[in-house]
Amino acid sequence: MAMKEWKFRENSKLKTASAFSIKLVLDDVKTNVNPSDQRPIIPLGHGDPSSFPCFRTTQVAEDAVVDALRSANFNGYAPKGGVLQARRSIAEFLSRNLPYKLSPDDVYVTLGAKQAIEVVLSSLRKPDDKTVAMVIINPGNPCGNIFSHHHLQKIAETARRLGILVISDEAYAHLTFGSKPFVPMGVFGSVVPVLTLGSLSKRWLIPGWRLGWIARNDPDGVFNEYGFIECIKRSLNTNSEAATFIQAAVPQILEKSSDDFFVKTIDILRKDAEMCYECLKDISCFTCLQRPQGSLFLMVKLDLSKLEGIKDDMEFCSKLAKEESVILLPGFVLRMKNWVRVTFAIEPSALEDGLERIKAFFLRHANKK
Repeated sequence: MAMKEWKFRENSKLKTASAFSIKLVLDDVKTNVNPSDQRPIIPLGHGDPSSFPCFRTTQVAEDAVVDALRSANFNGYAPKGGVLQARRSIAEFLSRNLPYKLSPDDVYVTLGAKQAIEVVLSSLRKPDDKTVAMVIINPGNPCGNIFSHHHLQKIAETARRLGILVISDEAYAHLTFGSKPFVPMGVFGSVVPVLTLGSLSKRWLIPGWRLGWIARNDPDGVFNEYGFIECIKRSLNTNSEAATFIQAAVPQILEKSSDDFFVKTIDILRKDAEMCYECLKDISCFTCLQRPQGSLFLMVKLDLSKLEGIKDDMEFCSKLAKEESVILLPGFVLRMKNWVRVTFAIEPSALEDGLERIKAFFLRHANKK
């Protein structure tokens, strides 16, 4: 009996795109871990510090969710664009660092910052070869950089001259520990219209809660004039909403979280970043271009001439996982071939252990010539 030929086939475009998925590439790296290695796996490839005790969220956030859930007032579907008190609270929170005030109508709640990106890009997409927007990530992932006020001003002036908007991914806002303070791109909203993307995930250490937002910094009303806001609303109408009870908890989270909680987090990140940078720069197969000043990451360049039997970043990470049970992210997934991204936002003792294993791996594979 002949085999029936089904009409669906493997989507080669999706297969190609999956090669540039951080999660899938990390999963591929992890398959190399030796199951007989009794040491704990050191996860220096992901961006989720919440699994470590030193990075637990504030009790204020936990209580806020419990209160919202037990009220029984937030079990239904959330309105498209978000619950009013969440939008109002986010607008007030962001306005603290702006020269003008945002209103609840300037804020759209999303299912994490990832959905915010998808909504904005789908709203801008059209069959046109012209550049319509400039995207920045500040503080930076994967490099841990911070844009200065002067730099952001130049970006705003350039975008205005080109007649394009700025999309500012600020998921790591205020997670800074270097000499440069965090400056929101919305400060320059009167120069160029800005869409700010943010979330509770990183600063509050709750990525699994999936609460993000889009905020329009546009005091001159350019977005409305060109019909862009209607595009965002239509896109939101076809997407799922963030959990209603999480949205209801937002005001309490934003208004009552103490400075002590943030200071503790920043202090751990500062020490971890310093330990990571100092250790890696002393390993000769790595080049650390700059000390991280924010976010959770550091990018280091691989010098393959210093290594024997390793041809690229993926092979480096795969062998490291196999021999030392340490997971790093190969740079090719970020279009930075023969670089690796190191996450330093883990328990300090685990980070120290992981760095020692990386050094041992290098010494074992160092080019003897």
